[in-house]
Amino acid sequence: MSRELAIRGVTRFISGVVMFAVMLLWPAGSWGYWNAWLLMGVLFIPILVPGIVMLIHSPTLLRKRLEGKEKEKQQRWVVALSGVMFIASFVVAGFNFRFAWATLPDWVTWIGVAIFLLSYVLYAEVMRENAYLSRTIEIQQGQRVIDTGLYSIVRHPMYSATILMFLSIPLILSSIISFVIMLVYIPIIAIRIKNEERILEDGLRGYKEYKQRVKYKIIPFVW
Repeated sequence: MSRELAIRGVTRFISGVVMFAVMLLWPAGSWGYWNAWLLMGVLFIPILVPGIVMLIHSPTLLRKRLEGKEKEKQQRWVVALSGVMFIASFVVAGFNFRFAWATLPDWVTWIGVAIFLLSYVLYAEVMRENAYLSRTIEIQQGQRVIDTGLYSIVRHPMYSATILMFLSIPLILSSIISFVIMLVYIPIIAIRIKNEERILEDGLRGYKEYKQRVKYKIIPFVW
């Protein structure tokens, strides 16, 4: 086990928790924003376990995920816009709690938790099916087209899971306004997919034929 990698992983994890806490609890003006604590629990606890597993059994994969950066200029813009969307959504959710602008009933929060956890199950299945999965858009050595499991239904099941997760977050935070802000992710991910498919068509053998077999990108029979 690499001590340097472990320190980097722990630092990244702790900084993520602190960042989320600041973005949610500072505008909320209270430690009693229970929805924020609930979100951080369902988000960070499931992340911690696979992180430890990767550190012990697959440090190369963990290092790749920690160091991964987009090379395409367009994708860097996509990442930046997604970051702005997240910050705006979280800060607005905090203020929404403080001033009770447009809150949702508690049962909606728990539906949001169920959808969020479902997205984690989909993530796990995608990671099991696709060993070439990466945070960045790239063609890896020896990569082949994956067309089984979820990939036989839609071409980008990872993004299907991501949309479910992102749209469930405002439900957990009990903020209608944040939900509207999160809808911006749909055109953002559409831009990313268009660029990603161009790269895959150019560099991954058999991807054009795969597109002909699997018609839908994210949502079966819709998109």
